[in-house]
Amino acid sequence: MNFYFDTAEVFIPDDLPMERALARTTHLCLAAHPDDIEIMALAPILECFHSADLWFTGVVMSDGRGSPRSGTYQHVSDEQMRQVRIREQRKAAEVGDYAALIMLDYPSRLLKDSTDSHIVEDLIAIICATRPNVIYTHNLFDRHDTHIAAAVRTIEALRLLPADEQPRQLIGCEVWRSLDGLVAPDKVSMEVSDPDNLPCALIGVYDSQIAGGKRYDLATIGRLHANATFSESHQLDKTAGLSYGMDLTPLIKDSHFTYASYVQNAIDRIRMDVEERIQRVSTL
Repeated sequence: MNFYFDTAEVFIPDDLPMERALARTTHLCLAAHPDDIEIMALAPILECFHSADLWFTGVVMSDGRGSPRSGTYQHVSDEQMRQVRIREQRKAAEVGDYAALIMLDYPSRLLKDSTDSHIVEDLIAIICATRPNVIYTHNLFDRHDTHIAAAVRTIEALRLLPADEQPRQLIGCEVWRSLDGLVAPDKVSMEVSDPDNLPCALIGVYDSQIAGGKRYDLATIGRLHANATFSESHQLDKTAGLSYGMDLTPLIKDSHFTYASYVQNAIDRIRMDVEERIQRVSTL
């Protein structure tokens, strides 16, 4: 498989031939940076890890060289950081027993460039090679521009495919904005029944980020627990961990459905929910 950048790579943890490794994929995650996969897609990773018939493949679009750093990594150059993050991402794929890991090595500026079609072409090739049932990417409420770009490029790629080559569902997941504020019909709830074992091991490989000043390990596991506990006010916890997504499938089924309209509809439903709750207890 050829990609736009010759520095891109396909890593197969169990050394199966690439075509067979990709073809077994049932769950595909298209993420912006190294570590985003393990932060936002723990539910499908664990689902596949514990199944003989389900396989998870992760795709990292950008090179990750621009991440903040301190401590041990304070004086690491951008290129050295890129290499460190590649090694960490490979290790996570081994720990999680992924079907495959693909790192496309795009600079963030190209990922965010709406006039550059190369990333979309690469994503189409990957989707056609894997034919997953479900694709996970970033949600459109995310506060990170590169994450939004990754979601938009994913949708653009899927809109170019015939309906029978599109996944059954496209889910936008949590990283730089939590989705617990969405109304229930707009949330995709994904259980992580054991958030303290394999998830900790997966996120723990990212030493360059954790020791470098970002406690993604504590934050990610904490959000899983918080989502589970605060999901229902009048019920006992149903699971130890819970992650949320938003169903982006309507955006690939209707190419005329704009991103702005999709997001505005979700915001309007939040506003109506808040207004209705206030009106129940107030005359103002």
